[in-house]
Amino acid sequence: MKTLKIRIKKFAILCHRWMGVAFCLLFSFWFLSGIAMMYWDFPSVRAEERLERAAALDPSKVLLSAEEAYGKLNAKREPEQTQLLTFDGRPAYQFRSGREQSLVYADDGAIQSQFDLELIRRTAAAFTGQPGDAAQLEMLREPDQWTIAGNFRVHQPIAKFSWADGEVAYVSGKTGEVVQHTTTASRIGAYLGAIPHWLYFTPLRKNQPLWSQVVIWLSGVGTIMAALGMVVGIWMYSPKRGVPYAGQKRLHTILGLFFGIVTCTWSFSGMMSMDPFPAASRGARGNSEVSKALQGKRPPLSAYAAQHPRQALEAMAGQFPVKSLELSSFDGKPFYQALGGNRQKRILLPDGAVRSGFSQDQLQNALRNCSIRESRLVTEYELYYVDRQHRRPLPVLYIELNDAEKTGSYIDPATGRVVQSYGSRSRWNRWLYRGLHSMDLPLLYKYRPAWDLVVLTLMLGGTALCITSVVIAWLVLRRKYFAFGRRLRVAAPGRSILE
Repeated sequence: MKTLKIRIKKFAILCHRWMGVAFCLLFSFWFLSGIAMMYWDFPSVRAEERLERAAALDPSKVLLSAEEAYGKLNAKREPEQTQLLTFDGRPAYQFRSGREQSLVYADDGAIQSQFDLELIRRTAAAFTGQPGDAAQLEMLREPDQWTIAGNFRVHQPIAKFSWADGEVAYVSGKTGEVVQHTTTASRIGAYLGAIPHWLYFTPLRKNQPLWSQVVIWLSGVGTIMAALGMVVGIWMYSPKRGVPYAGQKRLHTILGLFFGIVTCTWSFSGMMSMDPFPAASRGARGNSEVSKALQGKRPPLSAYAAQHPRQALEAMAGQFPVKSLELSSFDGKPFYQALGGNRQKRILLPDGAVRSGFSQDQLQNALRNCSIRESRLVTEYELYYVDRQHRRPLPVLYIELNDAEKTGSYIDPATGRVVQSYGSRSRWNRWLYRGLHSMDLPLLYKYRPAWDLVVLTLMLGGTALCITSVVIAWLVLRRKYFAFGRRLRVAAPGRSILE
């Protein structure tokens, strides 16, 4: 039995050593880029940024109702989503049904089906505030570093406008929208953080299935390597003799005893971010039940005739500049959702009343046919509803259904929509991914820079551990290389070293 234990120990040490040689550089890059990702993310165009940069709607130019504008398309069924916004300086209705999108101007009913270069150039200029004729134009029919995610493929060809100061705007050739926006600073941040951290290198990332499998397997095998390292470190440590090593091995072992668990869980949670077990992380099925109950049966466009969109915009005078007017519904009844910059929201009812949101009683009444186990008002971030950037709305209503998954949904009273939901399986994924990988804890977020200090300490400790492994790997490879070279030199001339 003792001989077996010795063999197992030697095998574990050998596996950890050579896996460390193979993975030390990768783990060092992951930790260093993780530190950068604490403050810089991959560039994207968020909905809030679109609203901030969009022009306000002019009520005097809105002449057609949504029903009249949609009639210009001669469509056979009602749209799934309808939004009034400003496009190319004119009010326009954006109708969506599945992946199909149509644009009809609200001033004269003209249909915008083609997006020529001049129109696209004006769109890019309006979004960036830069002169359109000063930009260099490139038409992309293949993804570049900043458009390699799968959601960009439906927008190709994409017009890329680059200005001398480093600002770049990507405009969809299918919808005429700005779908990506980068600056010199955001690109540098991505090269330091997201790109090496996600292995977001264009040749690899273009092949989505291959990229996904590479990241999953690298992080999975890395988890095993880190776990073996912890086991070996515990085996080798003696309370009386301490660590039986010197130099870099001693430092590596000591750091491993303190930060090995962080390295192991961080690699594992990184693998979980790739959703390797979809059945365990998919959203709660009860969420769709809550969403459907809140929205109710979608009313036809004719149901909004009681208040013309122009009148709804006029009713918002003195509130804030409305940049988007969405035709929505709550409990089967129509209403307008007015959106502005700085996350400003208002509800406009058919009778002309302007509200800041729905009351708790109204929300619960809309869910009257749902079997509710728990209902409470959430006024500050909690374990399953947290946001480091404080973008998610507060207060929200929490509803937990009395179903098998104990579906929990957080509802924004300002919109009457679910903003976050969990089931029993996705709760596990929340902790195995965001909890372990980002230290996604409301207590740390609430008392910043507590989160920064904790995470930076763990990340720097993990980085130091990986750097010592790089040094050890170099020493191992150098020793093996020189030993092999010496054997070659002493071999008899004309004879193979293998003989």
